[in-house]
Amino acid sequence: MDEAKLRSDLLELVKQKAMMKGDRTLASGKKSDFYIDGKQVTLDAQGIFLTGKIVINMIHGTNADAVGGPIIGADPIVAAVALLSSQSGHPVRAFLVRKEAKDHGMQKQIEGPPLKKGDRVVVVEDVVTTGASVLKAIKEIEKMHAKVVKVICLVDREEGADETLAGYNFSPIFSVRDLKS
Repeated sequence: MDEAKLRSDLLELVKQKAMMKGDRTLASGKKSDFYIDGKQVTLDAQGIFLTGKIVINMIHGTNADAVGGPIIGADPIVAAVALLSSQSGHPVRAFLVRKEAKDHGMQKQIEGPPLKKGDRVVVVEDVVTTGASVLKAIKEIEKMHAKVVKVICLVDREEGADETLAGYNFSPIFSVRDLKS
């Protein structure tokens, strides 16, 4: 399946399953007259496959060692990319970043195989608005002395994430404009 077909099929799924009209409060605290529930796509069998394939294509050439992102939104994308990368000849490790460190067990904020100094990391997320939660995860990754080489999201709501994530090669698969066309 070529890249254009992958994107076209994924866009249709996002429009059908994730786009919801009606007043909502977003994670950023902003109010909106529509909501994008990315997990309706990334937890769908076809949606997770298409998203994973597209992200694998987008990270080609980054020499990424690991892929991860903020817990819940990134979880299925991270799993799909790690799985598909195992078939690509360049497997990447998967990790997830909690909002805060656990207060029990190993008390980790980053779950998964440990990031190493100098690791090249791709950060993924389902939907971004301002990019604040992704930036918070990036700051935790950087504490491990890993380098974020790319940030990819399924949908950018175009409300400031491009500015917030400007230094991190921010590359949304779709923007809110794509969903409205």
